Amino acid sequence: MAIVCKSAGEIEKMRRSGRIVRQVLDAVTAMVAPGLSTMDLERAAEKKIRDLGAKPAFKGYYDYPCVLCTSINQEVVHGIPSETRRLAAGDIVSIDCGVVLDGYYGDAAVTVPVGEISEEVRTLVAVTEQSLHRGIAAALAGGRVGDIGAAVQEHAEAAGFSVVREFVGHGIGTKLHEDPQVPNYGVRDQGLKLKEGMVIAIEPMVNAGGASVRVLDDKWTAVTQDGKPSAHFEHCVAITKDGPVILTD
Repeated sequence: MAIVCKSAGEIEKMRRSGRIVRQVLDAVTAMVAPGLSTMDLERAAEKKIRDLGAKPAFKGYYDYPCVLCTSINQEVVHGIPSETRRLAAGDIVSIDCGVVLDGYYGDAAVTVPVGEISEEVRTLVAVTEQSLHRGIAAALAGGRVGDIGAAVQEHAEAAGFSVVREFVGHGIGTKLHEDPQVPNYGVRDQGLKLKEGMVIAIEPMVNAGGASVRVLDDKWTAVTQDGKPSAHFEHCVAITKDGPVILTD
């Protein structure tokens, strides 16, 4: 496993790419409304990425066709934007975006309600975002990868939800996916030691029902096995001597 620790200058470059990801997500999130197609979000995101001088990270990655992943309701991750897929009131949509700027990647995701959503789904979204921040708080130099996963898992499961195991967070830098893998479950004090200069993408995927998922025939879209909704949040985080620093805020 080749872990790349970044210099302060490299982390600053990643902060710039992270800032662009955030601007794109903010712009696209503001558009979310019933009746909008996921391709409308895609087109707006691609234009914004290029206007900000970056390149999309996902488009062409293993032949993925789009700049965003848009995953609705029971879709967990990697939903492909479509002209025919329209948002409806009561839906939730996870929007995942990555960019590359000056050779360094940024990657983040949010889950957004479409109009009014049910109490259970609102709780799922809130708990997933809280789980992300619990995981970030555990990303301390000298700690271990298991500390992050345990923090996410404990919070999600205490609320009666389950954590997806097939998809995990990851290192990030001059590649979109670097070592180490960062699972959203784990045991404290176990796993790889976290070091100053590591940059990781922490991304809980939390299901309202069981943890099992399957991938659809499009070879990308992962859905919950039981058809219950799933939420997803992601930040890129630098591990520093002063604690975790979010680069995609």
